[in-house]
Amino acid sequence: MSSILITGAARGIGRASTLRFAAAGWDVHAGVRSEADGEALVAAAPTGHITPVLLDVTDAEQIARLPDVLPSRLDAVVNNAGIVVGGPVETVAIDDVRRQLEVNVVGPLAVAQATLPLLRVTRGRLVFVSSVGGRVSSPMTGVYAASKYAIEALADALRMELRPWGVHVALIEPGAIDTDMWRTALETADAVEAGMAPEHRALYQGHIDGARPTLKRIQKSAVSPDKVAAAIEKAVVSGRPRSRYVVGVDARVQLLVHALPTRAGDAAFAKLAGVPPAP
Repeated sequence: MSSILITGAARGIGRASTLRFAAAGWDVHAGVRSEADGEALVAAAPTGHITPVLLDVTDAEQIARLPDVLPSRLDAVVNNAGIVVGGPVETVAIDDVRRQLEVNVVGPLAVAQATLPLLRVTRGRLVFVSSVGGRVSSPMTGVYAASKYAIEALADALRMELRPWGVHVALIEPGAIDTDMWRTALETADAVEAGMAPEHRALYQGHIDGARPTLKRIQKSAVSPDKVAAAIEKAVVSGRPRSRYVVGVDARVQLLVHALPTRAGDAAFAKLAGVPPAP
């Protein structure tokens, strides 16, 4: 039986992917942060095949134990766990920036380093769930995009470095997905505003107010996490996997806008994000 490790498996894209691979008969080792999350996943899979693994990707001890808790044969790793830190770059607390990079960059890299000896034996697949934000940075998401730009750089290097052992590396680049991140986007915007220093709130109030209508539109058009899970499955099982899988019409549109000359692209993204015009 083929085996796979999926991080951030408790909800959203990770949960959809875990259930999809389990239904296909894979032995899924589901990285979760609590026993309750693991029990809920097992209960949701009528076919079985799910083994919860306590895995916080920022916990060095849990990552160090991976070779001991995973099977001796591992065919794929899906680095999905991640968080979003939003807000104007000037206003984001440096500790929050560190947390963003620790979870979205250092954690996935640590998981990859811990599991590559197993993947090298099977000529397996290493998948990183990135974002269209890994190629396109937009207002209010700069810190998050920085983390995804970084994971894309690491994945691109790994893809070339691991060629001698036949380990294929793929990036999944979704746009807006109907997960907790987007369902609570307006509440997150409220929290960002509330956490700002008064001087920053005065400076960026127009940005925040302008972003809210855009967030509402995105919430209505967000696609199912099952679509991302389907792309992950292709990256894992395809005989000729691609290096990148873009998921969602909005992601493709953003990439087209990004291909415009920088001045035109900036103007388009600023307008879409509700950034107030220059005086």
